[in-house]
Amino acid sequence: MGTLVRGGTVISVDPAIGDLPRGDVLVEDGRISAVAERVDAPGADVLDATGMLVLPGFVDTHRHTWQAVFRGLAADWTFARYGPAMHGLLRPLYRPEDVLVGTLLGRLEALHSGVTTVLDWCHCTDTPAHGDAALDALRQAPGRSVFCYGAGIATDGPVAAELARMRDRCPDDDGLVTMAAGLRGPQRTTIETTAADVAAARDLGLRVSVHAHVRAGATTGRRPIAAMGEHGLLDDRTTIVHGNGLDDDELAMLADAGSSVSISPDVELKMGLGWPETGRVLAAGIRPTLSVDNCPTAGGDMFSAMRTALGVQRGLDTAHGRPPSLTSRDVLEFATVDGARALGLGDRTGSITPGKQADLVLLRADDLTLFPVNHPAGAILSAGHPGLVDTVLVAGEVVKRGGALVGVDLEELRERALRSRARIAAAAGIPLDGSWLPV
Repeated sequence: MGTLVRGGTVISVDPAIGDLPRGDVLVEDGRISAVAERVDAPGADVLDATGMLVLPGFVDTHRHTWQAVFRGLAADWTFARYGPAMHGLLRPLYRPEDVLVGTLLGRLEALHSGVTTVLDWCHCTDTPAHGDAALDALRQAPGRSVFCYGAGIATDGPVAAELARMRDRCPDDDGLVTMAAGLRGPQRTTIETTAADVAAARDLGLRVSVHAHVRAGATTGRRPIAAMGEHGLLDDRTTIVHGNGLDDDELAMLADAGSSVSISPDVELKMGLGWPETGRVLAAGIRPTLSVDNCPTAGGDMFSAMRTALGVQRGLDTAHGRPPSLTSRDVLEFATVDGARALGLGDRTGSITPGKQADLVLLRADDLTLFPVNHPAGAILSAGHPGLVDTVLVAGEVVKRGGALVGVDLEELRERALRSRARIAAAAGIPLDGSWLPV
């Protein structure tokens, strides 16, 4: 019989459909079957969207959910502090159960704020059991997730066997939990090792994601994309994370290869990675995508990431005497349909399009922080926040309703998270009052 999402303001992010001031969305067998001002569907369950904005679920193309129990801990850290503290001190203390709890907490947090799809870049994989725990957590969460297996960043040995083992555990490319490979990359290992990692991923039919950025004043690793390009390691299945400081010709190489770029504006600014390269990436012919990165440093919602991306780029344009290079509509597309395409999921999510799976978010438009809505995309970019997220659907299933996640025992999860955090912090000998600043 299906579900009829009725009477909301539909922001489809599909140019053929556009925005509907008052529209209906019919969902049948988990897919969108009709979008129109009025849809007649006798017998369908009605989900009343009166007074709400209906938009496609957000897509986060790079997030380390395993770190969620240390939310806010790194708010004052630079990138130079983050690496040794998070990966040198805290990560080795994680047990598989800690990975499971952190991943589940982080994935549910994203879902709660309307992020229906997340690429979970998991580099807390010190043992096979750690990787298994991360994958198990994503399967317990009701969202759409890409498990991006990343070898421990201090590891330099071969990972093909473990990547293949995880692929055996995640073989379904059509399910809600799919898989990708997180490369250590030419800035953390040799180009030969990077090439071997890419070859292993390609043999398994996996897309790849790799961190690459160049901080001001760096004297080594200054041209990571050129190195990958020279070795034939770039194509339309490659996502570059951050990209700060890349040379113009490197951005052109990415565009020519059809690669995508995942920008984490809040983390990049706060940790000192450099200006988010949203405008430069767009000017190079690449549709940027957006990501949260890590919640010890930044908030876990896409509203904040979108707002920062737009505000910073507008400021850079003004400072350089240029007209604005971005609109609120552009950035909304970065966080939805462009993100879906970058993850290889553009045929199933990212817009409210008949035939795609029904990943939908309903925002309360009567909330005083948003009301009255005059320019829907502009309202979301300027004033959107997680508290507006009333209802979320993933593949047609309601996973949040009336502001609360469905079928999730949050109290039990909170208790597990607190125990995990307390054990790791005690073992590391660090306080949790905000006074600890790593050297």
